[in-house]
Amino acid sequence: MPVQALPPNPDLNHLKSQAKDLLRARASRDPQVAQRIREFHPRFHAVPDASIFDARFRLSDAQLTIARERGFASWMRLKRHIEKPTLADQLDLPHHERIENLAFRHAVDLLDQGDVLNLHAHLNTHPHLVREHVMFEGGNYFRNPTLLAFVAENPVRRATLPPNIVEVAKVILEAGAKEDHSALNETLGLVCSGCVPRQCRVQIPLIDLLCAYGAEPASAIITALLHQELEAVDALRGNGAPFDVVLAAALGRAEEVQRLLLASTSEKRHCALALASQYGQAEIVSLLLDAGEDPNRYNPIGIHAHSTPLHQAAAGGHDQVVRLLVERGARLDMKDTLWQGTPADWARHEGKKDIEEYLQARGAS
Repeated sequence: MPVQALPPNPDLNHLKSQAKDLLRARASRDPQVAQRIREFHPRFHAVPDASIFDARFRLSDAQLTIARERGFASWMRLKRHIEKPTLADQLDLPHHERIENLAFRHAVDLLDQGDVLNLHAHLNTHPHLVREHVMFEGGNYFRNPTLLAFVAENPVRRATLPPNIVEVAKVILEAGAKEDHSALNETLGLVCSGCVPRQCRVQIPLIDLLCAYGAEPASAIITALLHQELEAVDALRGNGAPFDVVLAAALGRAEEVQRLLLASTSEKRHCALALASQYGQAEIVSLLLDAGEDPNRYNPIGIHAHSTPLHQAAAGGHDQVVRLLVERGARLDMKDTLWQGTPADWARHEGKKDIEEYLQARGAS
């Protein structure tokens, strides 16, 4: 789920009021509130709605949810950002200009220049840099990256990559980054979901390099699918990512979905419905609904979790899937948790007039 960016001059008292509003809305057992808490409060990840409503939940929990919903690790971090901002808190600057550690920032500059020799020398002088993280708060992702993650140019900082970025990445890996399995997987996900690596024709070579150094191909499959980076999906499969029901659903492989469905976990089936709806795979959506998937569940965490399958199908212009979901009981009044839009609103926003009119004819406001 995308975070809600803070306004230019955030008011801490207003944010405190939002936390109190969240408490009140939770008391009404609103499923949208349960989804927000599930997404942003670490104690409630993957917890069912009923358990979220029945658990002890204090004002401090509501404040933590609000802080993380805004892209901050804690309420105290959000408070510090508002009351005592530093260079790293200047959210309008590109990420490399927000780095306060000068040695780390110089390493990123050398990376961006493709200066392999000087980067190698710099990392020999400062070997700890490949193990360090920099903190960026207030955004959707890229909140605690290592140096290696900057090779993906995702988020976009300069809108380009040096032609020798694969060699640059290898220098960082050999300097010690290859020992950090989490950083390898994070970087792989950023490469697979970024437009700049693809546009610079280095996405596939970077995928192959990272997987050769131990990144797990399966860790980035869903990320690549969400961003419709199908060449990256093929490269991940070539590096050993398994073919499961989620991948089969997104790619429209109905026979494979039928074969894999019974042995799949409920989490996998939930993911499969979200992606099949996004990709407009009507036959597979029907199979998943027949298997008991609920068209009114919000999508899984990490898979457009602010929306439902009907939101995604409506925005994508997938008329057959929209009609199928509605006929199978999808609610027309469910609002996304970020912009408070119904599926008809999403269709309108994306210019899908026929779908908007269909949903209105079925009773959407």
